[in-house]
Amino acid sequence: MIKGSCCCGAVKFELLTKPSMMGTCHCSRCRKVGASTIAFIKREDLKWLEGRENVALYRPGPPYQYGRCFCRICGTSLGEILSESETFPIAANALDADLDLKVKFHEFTSEKPGWYGICDEAPQFEGHPPS
Repeated sequence: MIKGSCCCGAVKFELLTKPSMMGTCHCSRCRKVGASTIAFIKREDLKWLEGRENVALYRPGPPYQYGRCFCRICGTSLGEILSESETFPIAANALDADLDLKVKFHEFTSEKPGWYGICDEAPQFEGHPPS
């Protein structure tokens, strides 16, 4: 099992299996909420230990469709951890252990700031990667 938490410890969860992959989104929204590197998990693999009630959801206006979750106490970004989808991304920064996973892709590189250099060989896409 892989444990995860927020900075203040009010939100705690564990994953029953390792995430399927990780990617980095360079869009301005993901950068602003501090969830650029995301790990994809299955809903059935997420086990809440405590603090689910401390997770807040920010719902953006159109054209954006994906909400972003965070700890309502310390603000730690949690990705889409309240999603009802079968698979969804959570913020890799909320995981407490090394996953032994490498970033598989970079998306929205067209919005990447000039001060950030991509320093790996993962494929890069101007928008979402093809399905």
